[in-house]
Amino acid sequence: MTTSSKTQKHTALALSGVGLALSAAALFSGCTVQVAGPPPPPPPRVYVAPPPPPPPAPVYADSAPEVEVHATEAPPPLPDYDQPPCPEDGYLWTPGYWAYGPGGYFWVPGTWVEPPRVGVLWTPGYWGFVGGVYAFHAGYWGPHVGFYGGVNYGFGYVGVGFAGGRWAGNSFAYNRTVTNINVTNIHNTYNETVVNNVTVNKVSYNGGAGGVAAVPTPQERAAAAEPHVPPTPLQRQHVQEAVKNPALFAKANGGHPAIAATPKPAAFNAPGVVGAHGAAPLPARAVTAPPPGAAPNASHPPLNANAPAPNTVHPEPAGQPPAQHAQVPGGAKPPAPQAGKAPPPKAPPQHPKPENKKHEEGKH
Repeated sequence: MTTSSKTQKHTALALSGVGLALSAAALFSGCTVQVAGPPPPPPPRVYVAPPPPPPPAPVYADSAPEVEVHATEAPPPLPDYDQPPCPEDGYLWTPGYWAYGPGGYFWVPGTWVEPPRVGVLWTPGYWGFVGGVYAFHAGYWGPHVGFYGGVNYGFGYVGVGFAGGRWAGNSFAYNRTVTNINVTNIHNTYNETVVNNVTVNKVSYNGGAGGVAAVPTPQERAAAAEPHVPPTPLQRQHVQEAVKNPALFAKANGGHPAIAATPKPAAFNAPGVVGAHGAAPLPARAVTAPPPGAAPNASHPPLNANAPAPNTVHPEPAGQPPAQHAQVPGGAKPPAPQAGKAPPPKAPPQHPKPENKKHEEGKH
């Protein structure tokens, strides 16, 4: 290769490099170099409160029974009493129990209650010893009888289940073997012997020293998980009336309440109230006068109910002359008898003696 040809190649390469440089300069001449600044701040965060939690389920719809109150001492033994007769068809028996208030334990009398609806049975409340205290588990209505501590309340509540009756369609049939039923008024009855496998005693609580040693059966656990209905308003009124009665507190009655059972809820003064065996009789109720202007009624008779009404003619006894009323000078009327006071007794008429009558006849 000659020197001239080499020179031409180097010249061509130089020219191509200059062309590339010029093309690159032309390309980057239209571009503007921008220096990136700091990034913009993020948008402010908006706090959104979480949705409120769902309302708690009703206490009586829970599988665990409601614990109403605690006490540090055990409740007294159950009193011994008779069951009053069922007042009406369809009423169910709810046994009495010891409740706890500011003055200590007080007795809630057993009573017959109209259930809240057809098909439900009453599970009594009970005291249970847990964690060093005695807790009361409230009773409830449900399709089956649940656990009530194994306490033998009697009258069909022997510690497990209920043997005092059963629902037959829309009617309730009563077991006359363990309930007091008047067949004159209630005809849907049957007789069935109750086999009591629970020790018969008067212990009123479960667990702890001297308490009933019972645990729920599988059937009772299933009943506890069913929907429950709380006590009726009349049942709550029954408890409120009991806590207001000083004679029902154990400190006053020594465990033998004079009102152990009633025919209906809150009917503490009604006929048919039953006292516990060994209880002191209730004091006689004092008759109070009605307020001024009030019309007299059966519960408030007028104070002068036995006084004779004014201007009333009273017939004289047979065989006696009519009584002579004293004459008031001037033709004035005799004073009216005072209200509330009975007239003084009348003096018997003076009859002549037989001998005097004969003497007078001899003169003629």
